[in-house]
Amino acid sequence: MTDQTASYSQRESRILTTLRGIAILRESIVGMVGAGIVLFWILVAIFADVISPFAPNQPIQPLALPGAVDEVSGGVFWLGTDLIGRDILSRIIHGSRTVLFYAPLATFCAYLVGVPMGLAAGYRRGLTDDILSFVANVILSFPVLVLYVIIIATVGASGLNIVVAVTFASAPGIMRIVRGLVLDLRNREYVFAAETRGESPWRIMLIEILPNARGPLIVDSCVRVGYVIITIGVLGFLGLGLPPPNPDWGGMINDTRQMAMAFPHMTIFPCLAISSLVLGFNLLADGLREVSLRD
Repeated sequence: MTDQTASYSQRESRILTTLRGIAILRESIVGMVGAGIVLFWILVAIFADVISPFAPNQPIQPLALPGAVDEVSGGVFWLGTDLIGRDILSRIIHGSRTVLFYAPLATFCAYLVGVPMGLAAGYRRGLTDDILSFVANVILSFPVLVLYVIIIATVGASGLNIVVAVTFASAPGIMRIVRGLVLDLRNREYVFAAETRGESPWRIMLIEILPNARGPLIVDSCVRVGYVIITIGVLGFLGLGLPPPNPDWGGMINDTRQMAMAFPHMTIFPCLAISSLVLGFNLLADGLREVSLRD
């Protein structure tokens, strides 16, 4: 069998594996429920301007209870309003855009940094592995939340800085996962065959090793997006999230926490939004894990 034929066979095998994984995910109730929840919030974010009953930053009627009717427009505050009269449902709907933009973006950036580090450490080993592992261990020695707070408090609160903070704090963990996978895969026959053909180390790492490590990384990415969603919510609650008046689920909880006992709906509904989206990604990760175990 020629090298070109072997390459085609590997590609066909990867395509068939992907299609088989999608078919198995359809048979996984947990995975389908998680995918459904995530898809629901994606659709909410896409059509936020259409389904939102009010403008997210418009003060209308302060401290309205769920189900109250706006005396002027006749609209219904299905989830009530906050301290300054903004519709909570509209702010949750528009806040989904913020979460579903920055959480996957921050996770993607963390993988862009962590994956090459893990590939280099696991494949080259030696001094490269020692240096990268030492840097990763130093960063991971700090409590994650404290590290986030220090970074955001230093560089300021903004969407870009949240992405930078998440990337800096999450990349070492991703690096260690990738490193462990590469240490196992670097001794496979197809890697020896690529080395015999004289392919460059980075081509071997990116073309031969990384695609065969995609299963655990896809599962980890889904779980990690859920962690990042919680992180964005925590930073918003601490006043280190997106600057107001942008709708931010964590910021909504922070703005209304002093009135939570008298008007619990102002806090409960943003918490439910965060919990449901995180649950969706975790269930999706569980479904993908089932797929990888059946493969």
